[in-house]
Amino acid sequence: MQNITTVTGLKDAIKALETEQIEKGRLLKEELVITYESLKPVNILTNTLKELFTTSHLMENISGTTLGMVTGYLIKKLFIRESPSKIRVILGSVFQLGISKLIAQKAEYIRAIGQVVFQHLFSKSEHKHRKQ
Repeated sequence: MQNITTVTGLKDAIKALETEQIEKGRLLKEELVITYESLKPVNILTNTLKELFTTSHLMENISGTTLGMVTGYLIKKLFIRESPSKIRVILGSVFQLGISKLIAQKAEYIRAIGQVVFQHLFSKSEHKHRKQ
């Protein structure tokens, strides 16, 4: 800041500082409102859920786990059928757990293999329709 030597210079400097203070106060109030809104529990929950469901890694994990659980359940039902044997029920549960865990861990590979199989099946059916 320059040295002020006149009364008008002093008044101008005071006026400039007052204007600066008013502008900084306005910006501070805006930031306070934004912070207040973002800290409301509803907004925290909403933002967390948005982040949670837009994260592709999480969705891949959920889909892999779901695929594993469904496959394990189906394998168990096929293995046990309607058998009253306790040993078969126990083995079916162990088998279900193992298959579910394996598929959940290797979901990316299984998904890739599934895509290749579907592409292969659909490309063959398209070729048959084109030939006819």
